[in-house]
Amino acid sequence: MRPDAQQFGRRTSTSTISQDLSSSGPTALLTTTASDAHTWNLVFLQRWLEESGLAVLNLGPCPPVGLVIAEATSVVPNLIVVSTVNGHGVNDGLQLIRALRAVPSLRATRVVIGGKLGIGLGGRRYRERLLSEGFSAVLDGEDGMSRLQTLLATLVV
Repeated sequence: MRPDAQQFGRRTSTSTISQDLSSSGPTALLTTTASDAHTWNLVFLQRWLEESGLAVLNLGPCPPVGLVIAEATSVVPNLIVVSTVNGHGVNDGLQLIRALRAVPSLRATRVVIGGKLGIGLGGRRYRERLLSEGFSAVLDGEDGMSRLQTLLATLVV
């Protein structure tokens, strides 16, 4: 296993991932978009989600859509969290959610996106479009983390 893959939670055997996460309660698949190389947001969110009671698989920076689909179908998480800070979250997020919703076993999985979704003043338009394409929630703005905490309360018992 490459050191960078280990650091960000990637493993070479998806059966190991499923076994590790399935026995530990609610699970979250944490990812960013294929064009986003930032990692600080993923490290923060992983720790925060774990402290909130979830087992987390962090796919690290720049995961191709195919990797996200493969891990999501293997792990079958309770929640998929997409965090992006590079300003391309809307375009990349739309591509990702369309691919996720095309997989029958993932159609009902909660998928949320947050961070810097675009460049400019398209906030409301971004939210409406992302929601209409299949995201369960768009967690941008100052209340994003508190809204995520509210959603987590429905997963962790």
